[in-house]
Amino acid sequence: MNKLLKGFFFSGLLIVLVSSLISFTPEKPSSGEAVNWVTVEEAMSSLQKEPRPVIIDVYTKWCGPCKMMSKNTFEDPRVAEYLNKNFYCVKFDAEGPDSVSFGGMVFKNPTYVPNNPGRNGVHEFTQYLQVSAYPTLVFLDRKGQYMGPVAGYRTPAQLEIFLKFFAEDKQLEITTSEQWQEYEKKFVPTWN
Repeated sequence: MNKLLKGFFFSGLLIVLVSSLISFTPEKPSSGEAVNWVTVEEAMSSLQKEPRPVIIDVYTKWCGPCKMMSKNTFEDPRVAEYLNKNFYCVKFDAEGPDSVSFGGMVFKNPTYVPNNPGRNGVHEFTQYLQVSAYPTLVFLDRKGQYMGPVAGYRTPAQLEIFLKFFAEDKQLEITTSEQWQEYEKKFVPTWN
């Protein structure tokens, strides 16, 4: 009988230990501030009060690299802090249903299919921005004028050069591919 009680005791103890380990989830370190995402219209309105470059993260809900970039890059505290200080940040669903007012025009997604679990119709604003791959970051200058896209997934270290290039208005002095290559060679990343 004593052996049977010891067996129950140790089995119960083992269950309690395993349960506590399974339910224990280490606290994720605080990532600092989050990116302050706004709509296209809010970004354009803010330019009137305080001119800054605009970055538009053009993504889709089904895109794996888009999800990775949101998690790994935009949740990085250095990236979030830099974006919030230097840019107006827009997160735009390339296949979403919402209308967008930009440059005196209204863009829609007439081919959007509600409750479609996969790919959907491409939004007119996505086409206007000349986006053909996801994710793509589109940069606008301090007046809301199109500067250019950066297509594909980027880590914080890979994104740093582009953010600093546009935030520091380097596009005004670097206008050829040779000048860009020189800038790229001399650029010293700090987000490694």
